[in-house]
Amino acid sequence: MNTLPPKTAADAANEAYRLPPKLFDARCAACWFMLGLAALTIASFWSLDLQWTKFLSADALRKMGRFLAELLTPSTDPAFLLKLAGAGLETIAMSALGTLLAATAGLALALPASRTHAGDPAYWRTPTRLILNGLRAIPELVWAALLIISAGLGPFAGTLALALHTTGVLGRLFAEAIENAPQGPAFALRVRGVPPTRVFVYATFVQVLPQLLSYTLYRWENNIRAAAVLGVVGAGGLGQMLAFHMGLFHMNETSAILIAMILLVSLVDLLSYVSRRIMQR
Repeated sequence: MNTLPPKTAADAANEAYRLPPKLFDARCAACWFMLGLAALTIASFWSLDLQWTKFLSADALRKMGRFLAELLTPSTDPAFLLKLAGAGLETIAMSALGTLLAATAGLALALPASRTHAGDPAYWRTPTRLILNGLRAIPELVWAALLIISAGLGPFAGTLALALHTTGVLGRLFAEAIENAPQGPAFALRVRGVPPTRVFVYATFVQVLPQLLSYTLYRWENNIRAAAVLGVVGAGGLGQMLAFHMGLFHMNETSAILIAMILLVSLVDLLSYVSRRIMQR
């Protein structure tokens, strides 16, 4: 039996003070990949017609300064602010209703899309997951553009667009949470002959409920931002006001709308944080 000779003090010292590896090694595949990525990035700058001299010219800087000066002075007209408050409430309603519809539909689709235990045949798992993939693969803006044709301009199309896309996202997350739930309580009920519906309600659902609520609140935060953007295609809310005033270069009104969006997202983020802290107690 061959044994390695014991390490000497000199060997240990050499290992302790070994120099770091070279930044580039011809045998390192990752090094070649990063080098190729850097070359493509440099080549992309050469292929684009970037006119830096015009961008940094005195005329361009003067125009950007005037633009920023107007943007940093939000409108305080009472009539406009009242209209802005109504649009903000419309955006909250769109996001809340869209998220609620998506959570309901997502849970309904998550049940056939998940395998609750090893012996579950889960015949509908693959086709249901394909449906969820299709729903979330299409962005909210595309859903809104498609629904505006049938539902018309306004918040109804935006709400449905949020609900369809978020259903695909929450359905997949809910299905993964159900599949990864601890199997002990559900197994104990199944061996006693409890029906599958009651096993899910009393064993699986109560375990994954905090996780499902956390996912839903997180998607509500995202839908606030998405609802503000959906108005650009005519789906109502703050986004529709933003598209209108930006198109007319009303920078003072645009600034007020952007501030309203930031405050709205911050408020929902705070509410979501407080809700999570309450659920964790």
